[in-house]
Amino acid sequence: MEQATAERPETELENEALDAYSRAVSSAAAKASPAVLNINARRRGGRGGSGSGFVFTADGHALTNSHVVHGAQSLEAVLPDGQSLSAELVGDDPGTDLALVRLRGAGLPSLSLGDSRALKAGQLVVAIGNPYSFSTTVTAGVVSALGRSLRSQSGRLIDDVIQTDAALNPGNSGGPLLDFRGRAVGVNTAVILPAQGLCFAIPIDTAKFVAGELLRKGRIRRGYLGVAGQNVRLSPRAKSLRGVSQDGGILVVGVEPKGPAAAAGLAEGDVVVGFNGQVVNSTDQLHRLLSEESIGAKGYLTVIRGAGTKNVPVTPREDRPA
Repeated sequence: MEQATAERPETELENEALDAYSRAVSSAAAKASPAVLNINARRRGGRGGSGSGFVFTADGHALTNSHVVHGAQSLEAVLPDGQSLSAELVGDDPGTDLALVRLRGAGLPSLSLGDSRALKAGQLVVAIGNPYSFSTTVTAGVVSALGRSLRSQSGRLIDDVIQTDAALNPGNSGGPLLDFRGRAVGVNTAVILPAQGLCFAIPIDTAKFVAGELLRKGRIRRGYLGVAGQNVRLSPRAKSLRGVSQDGGILVVGVEPKGPAAAAGLAEGDVVVGFNGQVVNSTDQLHRLLSEESIGAKGYLTVIRGAGTKNVPVTPREDRPA
């Protein structure tokens, strides 16, 4: 006697899974594509460049990468339907490779913003952009990893970056990384060549903060000391003699004349191991501590100098990236 319910063939289950995957990608792309831009930047000397972006407000505010628009004299945004709009740069932040652009248009299609904190490794994501000027190209993959760090063109480290294997190419920069509901969860920013499948996006939560600050102030404010340094490891003997427990610090190799560090008396050969009571193991750690709140605020650097340590009073000023 046959069983009342036979097991379904494995191939049938696989086909259903593939159909569901295809529907999810198609649905996300259909929702987001009308708001994805091709951004053309014109710079001095006739030089130009292009990248992607996406509108996220009905009144025409769009996100893209700083490296797409930084230093541009004029910007043009082209929608997928071929409509060309002039655009202006509200502000950009090379430290996170993000920029806010305002399009001159009304009733524009816009993209919903998701929550990058809810992302999980293995989750389906979709990327849309204009690689090599091929308009609204769709690729799909998964979140490969979360919490990565990526060096921006300004030299600062971008934290909590999303790693994905959704294929990106030149021209994808600034386009959205979407969840299966078609919400932007990241801003595509970089690939590592010649590796394949190593692509990165700035989390949308970071983009929300940066966009808000750029809209209010036109820039992101960070503290600046005017010191060049290199990361060094501290030997067990050096730590024991100076009474410090951390494994690393920043060897000062140059001090900018008239900068805050010079005014504080910092000198080549000093090793920075703390800032305002916080341990500093590396230049990246110091950059994170030089927040807007540090600008103009009297603080101190803890440095190894000679046979001991010393707290050096310092007042950071605002960093003004080129």
